[in-house]
Amino acid sequence: MGLIYEGFLKAIEMLLSGDREIYEITLTTLRVCLSAILVSTIIGIPLGVLIGLHSFPGKKIILIFVNIGMGLPPVVAGLYITMLLWRSGPLGHLGLLYTTHAIIMAQIVVSLPIIIGLTSAAFQQIDSKMLMQIKALGATKLQRLVILLKETKLAILAAIIAGLGRVLAEVGAAMMVGGNIRGDTRILTTSMVMEVSKGNFDVAIALSFILMTLAFIITFLLTSLQQRKRRV
Repeated sequence: MGLIYEGFLKAIEMLLSGDREIYEITLTTLRVCLSAILVSTIIGIPLGVLIGLHSFPGKKIILIFVNIGMGLPPVVAGLYITMLLWRSGPLGHLGLLYTTHAIIMAQIVVSLPIIIGLTSAAFQQIDSKMLMQIKALGATKLQRLVILLKETKLAILAAIIAGLGRVLAEVGAAMMVGGNIRGDTRILTTSMVMEVSKGNFDVAIALSFILMTLAFIITFLLTSLQQRKRRV
């Protein structure tokens, strides 16, 4: 308990003292995590809707790979992204390894299946009678999509929250593809691992409080949006 209390005080001290490095690490964390979840959302929701609403050859196989991806160990994602971006790799000429772009790529790989999987599951659960009724009322394809998105809003936002939680907690892939470079690719999770390896548990706990605060604020905002009552 003493270490936790000291860590809490250390977190307050870091923030109030205007520690430049801490603010840089926090902003970098926010930038890479929000960028990754934004890309995953833009790609994942349409794919999830497509898979959930339509039947086509190979759908079951795609869902199997999506579900496997939902449980993909981050270090595995980091390994393949590293090989892809390595100097002798297919994308090595881009020079993206050990940059925040590489971290974003790794976080997209681990969060995208979650958003696709949960979105497709939500659309597969839509009552077929409701779909028939919407068609019978003469709604266009766009109007049908808007209605269905409204009906599944809670599930879609839950998918985004789950994906965000995954990228905020991710450390293995970020360490592997980002290198934890000071002032560049160092984020809160990789900083915590580094401080623990040094034996600086008070600093690691302080960083954990900052990370949990970020997670709480973002999740609170998304949950408030998710649970907002419809206006009559």
